[in-house]
Amino acid sequence: MKAFYTILLIGLLLPLSFGASLGQPVVTNKNFSLGSTGRVGAGFSPSVPGNMGRSLNLLGHGSLGGRLEQGDYIDLLPALHFNQVNSSADTTAIVFQARIGMYALGGQYLGNVSTRSTDGLTIALPEAFVEARNIVGSQWSVWAGARYMRYDDVHITDYFYFDDHSSQGFGIKRKNSDFSMLFPAAIDAASTSPPYYYVNMIDGAEVAAMRQRTIAIGEHTIPLIKNGASVKLLGEYHYMPASDVNAPDYHPADKGWVIGAKHNTALPTRKPGSFNQFAVRYGTGIANGGDNGVTLTWATFGAPAFETKKYTDAYSVTLVEHIMLNLSDRLSLNGYGVFTKSKGGAATNGQAPDYKGNLTFNRKTDLATGLRSVLYLTNWLHLLNEAHYTVRQDGDQAAATMLKFTIAPTIVPTAQRDPWARPHIRFMFSAATYNQFAQQNMYSPFLQQAGGKAWGTYMGVRSEWWIF
Repeated sequence: MKAFYTILLIGLLLPLSFGASLGQPVVTNKNFSLGSTGRVGAGFSPSVPGNMGRSLNLLGHGSLGGRLEQGDYIDLLPALHFNQVNSSADTTAIVFQARIGMYALGGQYLGNVSTRSTDGLTIALPEAFVEARNIVGSQWSVWAGARYMRYDDVHITDYFYFDDHSSQGFGIKRKNSDFSMLFPAAIDAASTSPPYYYVNMIDGAEVAAMRQRTIAIGEHTIPLIKNGASVKLLGEYHYMPASDVNAPDYHPADKGWVIGAKHNTALPTRKPGSFNQFAVRYGTGIANGGDNGVTLTWATFGAPAFETKKYTDAYSVTLVEHIMLNLSDRLSLNGYGVFTKSKGGAATNGQAPDYKGNLTFNRKTDLATGLRSVLYLTNWLHLLNEAHYTVRQDGDQAAATMLKFTIAPTIVPTAQRDPWARPHIRFMFSAATYNQFAQQNMYSPFLQQAGGKAWGTYMGVRSEWWIF
């Protein structure tokens, strides 16, 4: 009898499982594309014990001062393209795009490395969004999800200035006007400026809770007649709600705003592609970010006011000049200048306690300027030369300075005499000299490993590519 019931049960379930298998759709989509950006290779610093390559740039500057010592990273950008169904004349462009980022928090993660610890391979998903452009032939576009929503950058310093809105949210565009709503939040419990994560009390029990920052962004581009120029205007409003009044670590509501303008113009040179860009941006309150080569306004800088725990008096002003000159088939020049002055919400200019009581600098001044020359020795062999001068002053202490020179013979297999031709395979040597304050306080990743030296060096071979 038991065997009979078993056979009966199988007979009843088998058609269900068979029907379920028939219900699974078969993927026949062919509208798939894959992009990628990245930089991989090897580098070493002879003055560092163990010879591990370390960035020569000043602390707090990230890639400001040159990015040729930048570590390995690989981004893969898969995308799905949807077909229009209204008519063949429909100009709607519909895409789902993601970005899979792979990099190392410390040391090597390619080749024979098998570790998956916090110092090994790190995988991130900074982009996953759907965008529809020119919906049904109109001038309306819309997107929703998480994306790298950023525009002009100083490539030789990996510095996306003025309008880097990378975060999660949605946006609407019509003609030259954009409106976006962003909702960044940091799950990291160590976040302190200001903290998103806090401990709340629910029915007498402690639970982890989050605060959600809301950012409204308006942008409008005004085309100018002369030289294809344009002016982009920017406005932002940030709001951070208060935590629960009964929370053990109560945080008050706070806000901030941003205004800015960016001028972009083409320059008439013998070889096309030359331009000049100038931008100025001012942010207050919790919208006074960022630091370490990141320009996100929601990456709040400094400490809060001791009494109110707010950033009411915080501010940041940034000026950027960026120029590209394609002078001939023999030479291109790419120069930049960045000045930033930021202050947190505390009264002091020096160090002040953050929300967790840890001391952090409440004021900083950044200055970075540099020039890259590209000599087209042949179609496939280019010579990159760079010079950078950077200054970093934290609080009221003395300023740290760095002067760096780089020479990088570069193989360009696409055989294009173009500063944007990729992929690159570079053989590079960099040397930097530091002032006495930087030496004594080990004010760079290199100095932190090599000690207080007047000179630092870096040698390596790296490839760089992008394809979209």
